[in-house]
Amino acid sequence: MSSYSTHPNESQRPDADPTTSTPRPDISDGRRQSSVTLSRRALFGSAIATAGSAAAVGLLGAQLVTQTPSQDKRPLVDDVVPAFGAHQAGIATHPQRHIVLVAADLSVRDAGALRRFFKDLTATIARITQGDEPPPSALFPADAAVPTDFATGLSPARLTVTVGVGQRIFSLPGLEAATPKRLRPLPAFRGDGLDPRWSDGDLLIQICADDVQVASAAMRSIRARMPGYASLRWTQSGFLSAPRGGGTPRNMFGQKDGTSNPRPGTADFAETVWARDDEPGWFTGGTYLVFRKIRMKTADWDLTSRKEQDAVIGRRRSDGSPLTGAREFDEPDFEATVGTSPVIAADAHIRRVQGFSMLRRSYSYDYGQLIATAGGSPDPTAPVLPHEHAPGTPEHAHGGHGSIDVGLLFCAYGNDPESQFIPAQRRMSQNDRLNRFITHTGSAMFAMLPGCAANGYLGDTLL
Repeated sequence: MSSYSTHPNESQRPDADPTTSTPRPDISDGRRQSSVTLSRRALFGSAIATAGSAAAVGLLGAQLVTQTPSQDKRPLVDDVVPAFGAHQAGIATHPQRHIVLVAADLSVRDAGALRRFFKDLTATIARITQGDEPPPSALFPADAAVPTDFATGLSPARLTVTVGVGQRIFSLPGLEAATPKRLRPLPAFRGDGLDPRWSDGDLLIQICADDVQVASAAMRSIRARMPGYASLRWTQSGFLSAPRGGGTPRNMFGQKDGTSNPRPGTADFAETVWARDDEPGWFTGGTYLVFRKIRMKTADWDLTSRKEQDAVIGRRRSDGSPLTGAREFDEPDFEATVGTSPVIAADAHIRRVQGFSMLRRSYSYDYGQLIATAGGSPDPTAPVLPHEHAPGTPEHAHGGHGSIDVGLLFCAYGNDPESQFIPAQRRMSQNDRLNRFITHTGSAMFAMLPGCAANGYLGDTLL
């Protein structure tokens, strides 16, 4: 689980948006957006100015200001994450509140078509992450209702769009020798209950934002560029909590999740995440992403004592501290004993996965019964496992515990899955007390592309 802890024309380019002073790549498909179409960012700024004027003249304005969430009072620049650089945004970026993961199967048959797709994708990302409407597309009919206005007036909300590729991409003519050294299918692990409906894929697009509607609008914009190039394989969406006063988010088990992660900007982060020197030269600045959809049996967990929950993880649920420490970020002492017994049990989660460094950007998900009852795994007709209720609980049917699909979208970034995620998961699957409460139901690995300059495009070092 995420507690691993010891963290269709090649020349098509969008026009510079005349409503904003932020520089853009010079992208055009021969058409310009209507001069009366304002960008989301321009409208958002205009709304702030209007609210400010109202506040100066009357009570209505004061109400508008006082009802605005405090995070929306930050300068606009804080709501934009730059889309260009040596590395893609959305990896070292401080985790946003919402995620949409989009996996697709490519229908292109040559590197030239892939290049056209990635150019269009990059042009779209460059605009929507600034809070602007996506560029025009030759795929849209002349009278299409584009832009949709679904996100008009909203802040960019630190939107990032991060793109990765699967192994099959490198079977395209001319790309065979460019396969990243460590990109290969994940092995099978004991206890897996994988469903092919949310596993694998040729392309992964990770969309993150602090506003769920902005993330959804971004997914809609990306999907609109896919016809002729790719088809959706699966999507997953999740969320992060925001503890008052800051701090580590909690997962669906109430445990703090992500306590031990390398810090962006440090040597430890670079050595853990970014591609190693023995990779193909084009992959410099890239990384690998391991995705696992982990179903969490919250009904069983909720009927387990707090003492046992803490023993399962090796940390106190109350504050995230290891059982041998007093504060969340204290190092666990795996040698500490009470009598002849270790304080942190031999099968405690943090002991089983200690020593494997990776960057975890995981998100909780709660699909209710929507996914669980769609067939496949998890199977809502499976027998209910034995569990305890309080004395005197009347006889009852079990209320659909087995059909609820909630859990964790585990996302682990690292530069060597074979020495990071894979051995950690193998040890965990063999003997981890947490296993009785979870099932891995989705799985994939992708090579996340390096970043690009403003006059380039994602994948330009490869293509």
